[in-house]
Amino acid sequence: MQLSKFTDYSFRALIYLARNRDKRCTIEELAARLETSHNHMKKVICKLAANHYVKSAKGRTGGLFLGDEPENIVLSDVLLLAEGNMNLLMCYNSCSACPLQTRQCALKKISRTALQKFIDEFKNHTLRDIL
Repeated sequence: MQLSKFTDYSFRALIYLARNRDKRCTIEELAARLETSHNHMKKVICKLAANHYVKSAKGRTGGLFLGDEPENIVLSDVLLLAEGNMNLLMCYNSCSACPLQTRQCALKKISRTALQKFIDEFKNHTLRDIL
């Protein structure tokens, strides 16, 4: 399993903003420091800002900054927001995706349990833990 680049950059953007709380940052700065495109970083920041993880100020002293204290930002919340579809198997969405699908599919049950443990581990940590 590999998380999307969107999720990776979401975490990295939050880490960068948390480490640079003494100044306002720009999307251009984040994109350059995190080695991604301006357009990709803009999408990441828009999603984070819509969910209050990032805030912005306008004007001469404006820019982007962390929307909450690092200890209040739970990593599982960011993970689920950024990743969107966490389905490990195609059959999560559609029973017709698997010709062997039964009501008691053991593979589906195992993968759901594994995914929940993965999410739970992120739930045990905040942004503060990874700074």
